[in-house]
Amino acid sequence: MSQPARRYILTACCADQIGIVKDVTTFLFGLGAGVTDAAQFRDEYDQRFFMRVEFAEFERELPELNELESLFAPIAHHFEMEWKLYDGLRKPKILIAVSKFGHCLNDLLYRWDEGELAGDLVGVVSNHEQMRSKVEWYGLPYHYIPVQADSRAEQEAQLLKIMEDSHVDLLVLARYMQILSSDLCDHLKGRAINIHHSFLPSFKGARPYHQAYERGVKVMGATAHYVTGDLDEGPIIEQDVQRVEHSHDVEDLVHLGRDVENVVLARALKWHCERRVLLNGQKTVIFK
Repeated sequence: MSQPARRYILTACCADQIGIVKDVTTFLFGLGAGVTDAAQFRDEYDQRFFMRVEFAEFERELPELNELESLFAPIAHHFEMEWKLYDGLRKPKILIAVSKFGHCLNDLLYRWDEGELAGDLVGVVSNHEQMRSKVEWYGLPYHYIPVQADSRAEQEAQLLKIMEDSHVDLLVLARYMQILSSDLCDHLKGRAINIHHSFLPSFKGARPYHQAYERGVKVMGATAHYVTGDLDEGPIIEQDVQRVEHSHDVEDLVHLGRDVENVVLARALKWHCERRVLLNGQKTVIFK
């Protein structure tokens, strides 16, 4: 069986300047590559330019990833780009972290099993044992790492070891009710996504549904964002909302919110794994 043609994704951002698109497309033309998808955005306020290009073999065989990076490096250097080239045929490896609430985990397991997830699940880590049988039913390893106040550093070291051994590209906090240390957040910058059961920046921290109920909100939502050392303040990837009626109590809000959390987290993972999310300071640029 023949190997599929090589496909790559280029993401780049830099100060806006003349010639970026011309030089990138000329480079791809010189490779004999066919562009299958391209998008760009100019941030008028910060004068920053963002680009995402998918390309594949067309006229002739493309170089391997390492060689391609070396060939593109002079262009990136000229424009002082922050850039990355990805193998478009390789699905990012995902590790899920969960505590006692399993709705987001269940949704992601189902999507992965159905082949609907843009990434490849390699395991689940938890500070509780409740989800073990469900995860192992899907044939995935379950890593139980209890968390104690005096052993948090050791627990995080275990988590990192699992990620390194499994070559994990993305950590997903699917209602993982633990706060990661600032050091770990810095280490995982842009590689850890959290689902928060609130429409951030409102109702940060614990018990957001109770906070929302007490304020009598008319819409409630969920937010998927990158994890940073500032609790619930990382760059937002996706949000959605649900109408709230005056007759709804806290439990109603919890049940409504779970559906929104599932959808929002799944969208965020899809866009991240397809390399459609670029960081722009405290914001994100998303090429859908």
